Amino acid sequence: MCSLFYIDETILEKLKAFATEMDSEAKNVCLGRDIRPTERALILKWNGKGICLSGIKWGYPGIQKSGVLINARAESVLEKKIFADGIRYHRAVIPASHFYEWNQRKEKNTFKSKDGEILYLAGFFDIMENEERFVILTTEANASMKPVHDRMPLILRQDQIEDWLRDEKATEAMLCQTPEELKRQADYEQMTLFPM
Repeated sequence: MCSLFYIDETILEKLKAFATEMDSEAKNVCLGRDIRPTERALILKWNGKGICLSGIKWGYPGIQKSGVLINARAESVLEKKIFADGIRYHRAVIPASHFYEWNQRKEKNTFKSKDGEILYLAGFFDIMENEERFVILTTEANASMKPVHDRMPLILRQDQIEDWLRDEKATEAMLCQTPEELKRQADYEQMTLFPM
């Protein structure tokens, strides 16, 4: 679920409008391409003074060093020991132009906002193997996604970003919602399916 997303070259200028800082790792992220697990992507995080744009590797090291963990279920993330510190203290927002999902026939589909705006994927990060790594939260699929997959990223509106990043109580309240409430959390009707 959500194992590939795209970062458009225009995203950086839009993010600079509300990010107060950009670290050196963000400057090293290549834009205008698909982002795969274990690659660096742009994320938004709270640095104590404001929203910071950073470049962090996607995926926690897998259990027994096998593969990587790239997603976490929003409904159970607070119960998982491996995710506990990240979701409580290091929340992130992963901006994307669009993301991809494959159906049971292995056909690639693209999901993006109808108005072309940035998708803000909820996630978190932690220090793993001496570097920061992030994971994307998923929730049950909405009506536009269900024909393709039963899960989708938890998408935030722009006006929810700061609360997600810095307010632990607001985050816990959001994650303790029912699956139906989580699906209504974002403007999922903005998602468009494009078979490839």
